[in-house]
Amino acid sequence: MARQNFQNHTRYYTPHHFIFYPLLLIALFTSVVAYSHHPEQRELWIAIIVIFIFVGWSSFMMRQHYALGNQDRIVRLELRFRYYVITGKRLEPLESNLSFKQLTALRFASDEELAALVERALKENLSARQIKNLIVHWLPDHMRV
Repeated sequence: MARQNFQNHTRYYTPHHFIFYPLLLIALFTSVVAYSHHPEQRELWIAIIVIFIFVGWSSFMMRQHYALGNQDRIVRLELRFRYYVITGKRLEPLESNLSFKQLTALRFASDEELAALVERALKENLSARQIKNLIVHWLPDHMRV
């Protein structure tokens, strides 16, 4: 497996991103074409188009909602634990000054960089992207949803 860094840290779920969604888009496109070629059945094709849109939207939202809600909680707890082990101080008092995107970016920092990056993120209000770009020793996360 390639060493994870800023350029390659995005993760895809093959059945969802490369099978389900493309098939859904093909079905939606086919329905739109059928709608334009069969004016006598437009109500039927509009209903089918709406159903495909709803199925796509709801599958995306449910998949994301459940998995990411759980993942967000785990990321926050992991970062709190790592920060405490490294510094002997609790991260919770600082969390109110950091966005969740900043916290998720900080999780990629190595133990050697984490405390300094937290301080810098607080002082300079760094964006998540800026934090990720500052990481020298990337801590990979291959188990993300």
